[in-house]
This record gives sequence, structure tokens and C-alpha cells, in this order.
Amino acid sequence: MEANPHAALDLLKKAHPPETASAIFTEKVLRKPLHLRPTSPDPNRQDARAHRRLQRLRKKEKAKRRQKPKPLSAKEKRITGIYEISKGSQKYDIYVPLYRMWLDYIWEILGMVKGKQTWVTAQAAGAKLASADFHGAKLMVVRSKCVSTVGLRGIVVRDTKFTFQIINAKNELKTIPKTHTIFRFQIPQPDGVEKILDSEKISDISEDEMGPNTLIFELHGSSFEHRAIDRATKKFKQRNMTEL
Repeated sequence: MEANPHAALDLLKKAHPPETASAIFTEKVLRKPLHLRPTSPDPNRQDARAHRRLQRLRKKEKAKRRQKPKPLSAKEKRITGIYEISKGSQKYDIYVPLYRMWLDYIWEILGMVKGKQTWVTAQAAGAKLASADFHGAKLMVVRSKCVSTVGLRGIVVRDTKFTFQIINAKNELKTIPKTHTIFRFQIPQPDGVEKILDSEKISDISEDEMGPNTLIFELHGSSFEHRAIDRATKKFKQRNMTEL
């Protein structure tokens, strides 16, 4: 007596030839492995919780890379000596080109053009000179409560809020306080000054040797206690000097 055929085999015979239906039935149904327990998960595949954690870490690292580095504090700057001038750099000849650049800079501010007579008045040039940068300027101390600084002159290598640091022809770095000190600086005319500036004795040039119509200014340090970066945007007004 023939056994009852399998229901799956009857369905396969309706869709496929008998040989093909028997092969599919034998491979897919009779020989199909039965798992007693679930197979182990793929070790390379992360679960949802680990995936979310990884995404949060990546997002945090990306935001950290976009942040600007924290600036150094005043204490850290003093410790590292970031603004200190090393002994090897305290040479007058190194800063002579800086003085020449400052002359070009101040000529441009005052509108002094070579081959053209320019009239400079206190009303027109006062505010411009007050907000100018004096790194590279050649200053001389003419009056001060600190008598030992009178007569010192040199090129400004650092302009802080309360001091000028200058280096003189003897390769000496001097720190001069601005308070109760009057500085003098001169601006020669652009005509005929190149020959003087190219000379080796630029540190010994007197006021008379700078050429005719040399402009001489005096700077009152007590009213100039501002950093160079702050003076660039500060508006100065004319007022009486009571201490004089």
C-alpha cells in the first residue's frame, strides 16, 4: 500500500516536472538541517547599543577638532617666555631694516610722498600718530623722572602698555617706563634719505644730518599707556596736559 504523499511534494509537482519536484523536495525538505539552538551572531556585526555609542564618540571627536585652541594665560606666557627677546637676537643691526620699514609705514600714514612737499599739522597728523604702531621707531628719552634713562635712544623692539623696550647701538636691551617720560622721535623727508639710511653709522645720525624739513615730535608716555593693538581702534581727543 502506497504511503500518503507529502503535501509539499504535491505542491511542487503542480509547479515543476516530477524529477525537478523530487530533487527540490529531497534537498530543501528532507535534508534540511534542524538547528537545536540559534547560531552565534556575527562577531563583525555590532549591536544597536554599541553602534549608537560609537556614533556619539565620533560626533564628540569631530566637535572637539572644530574647537579653537585655548589661548595661553598671562601666567603661561611669562613661564614660556614667548615674548622675551633672546640674547642672540639682541643686536642693533638686526633691527635696522625694521626701522626702514617703519619710515615707509609712517610716510604712508602722513601722506608724505617723495618729490612732493607735504604740510603736516597737529590737527591732521595728531590722531594718526597717536594710533600708529611704534614697533621699529627710533625713540630718544628727553625728559623723565628716572634720571638714568634720559639720553637713551634706540629702536623700539617691543611696545607694551606701560613700557617701551628699545635696543641701542651697543646691543643693549633697555626697558623704559612710559609713565612720567617724554620721548622724542623724528621723521625725515623721503627725498634724499635713502643714502643716509644705507650708511653703516645709522645709529649715529643726528637731527641735523637727517636732511632739511625733518619733522620732530615729542611723545608723552603718561598719555600713551595703551597697547599698540588697542591704539589702532581707539579715538584720541586733544586735551590739556596738566602735568606740564
